[in-house]
Amino acid sequence: MSEEQTVSLVDVLKEDEELEEEASAVLAGSDSDHCSYPQGYVKRQALYACNSCRPKGGEAAGVCLACSYKCHEGHDLFELYTKRNFRCDCGNRKFTELQCKLHPEKEEVNRLNKYSHNFFGVYCTCSRPYPDPEDQVEDEMIQCVVCEDWLHGRHLGRVVPDCVELQEMICELCMNKNPFLWTYAAHLSVPGAAVQVKEERDADESNTNLPIKEEKGDEVIEPSCKRSREEVEPSCRLMELQTIGQKRVQSGAVFWPSGWRSKLCSCTTCKECLSEAGLSFLLDESDTVLAYENKGKTNEQRQQSHDPLMSVLDNLNHVQQLEIIHGYNDMKTELKDFLQRFAAEGKVVTPDDIRQFFEQQSRKRRRDDAGCFYPT
Repeated sequence: MSEEQTVSLVDVLKEDEELEEEASAVLAGSDSDHCSYPQGYVKRQALYACNSCRPKGGEAAGVCLACSYKCHEGHDLFELYTKRNFRCDCGNRKFTELQCKLHPEKEEVNRLNKYSHNFFGVYCTCSRPYPDPEDQVEDEMIQCVVCEDWLHGRHLGRVVPDCVELQEMICELCMNKNPFLWTYAAHLSVPGAAVQVKEERDADESNTNLPIKEEKGDEVIEPSCKRSREEVEPSCRLMELQTIGQKRVQSGAVFWPSGWRSKLCSCTTCKECLSEAGLSFLLDESDTVLAYENKGKTNEQRQQSHDPLMSVLDNLNHVQQLEIIHGYNDMKTELKDFLQRFAAEGKVVTPDDIRQFFEQQSRKRRRDDAGCFYPT
């Protein structure tokens, strides 16, 4: 007989807390009651793609959090985590047999939305679903901040660094499409070993191409940033880094530490270049997923401050309030003590253990009620 796989209560409580915190961070930053369509192209929001409503061979489409609840309940949904600058598609022309219940008045198509194979339920350069029933390798998925695709750690072309949740990643394909990013990577990215670079302010005026053109990549995007020496802005951070000439291997995904966006050049020419490449968001630190998650946590804490239980207590008299609070605290303390015994011994809590606890609570309550004398 094979042993049943078990986990300790400590593991369960820790995993449950982590999942709850992650869900609050992602979902609390989006509105769960109102369709986001009237807000236009939302800076960042949680999105879903409905596999049930999309016709076979149909176009990619995404729906907001509220519509996933109200219009697509029980449907086969692909969770897309968050995407930037997206407008809810629910009920538009792409949904031939569905009308949005929350905001039916929509344009036929949202022309500024950007779609990827994620909207068809596949991810990474391997174009596999997640979770993948055929993949037995435990691996984390990391989102590229440029294309916003999710990639397996083993498909990034480099070792995933520690504390990756506090960093941002740009995949190799996006780096090669925008080769000037390699210049920043040589100075600002998370290295395998620390590299000290002495900044030199005297720019080489012969280097007037921005960004640097690379040989790699099939679809290199090179914005028209060529300038004569009269046009070179003396405060251009990128020109300074190009002059220093620090090199790094231009392959694999690049990880960036917290605050790296604030170190990008924001001179007029660089802003124009980033805009032409569709990368203006890199200058916006509030665009990061971490900033969005922190906003979600703040919203969640604000909502928790308006506890429904406290609203009920406000409508009771002082004696009733004390009785309920004492009863709740007693049960909470006893349940905590009961579970801590299992946690201390590393034992698994079974359904029978839980039933036994609440049966004891029920018997105790009946004894307490039987001993009470109520005035007539």
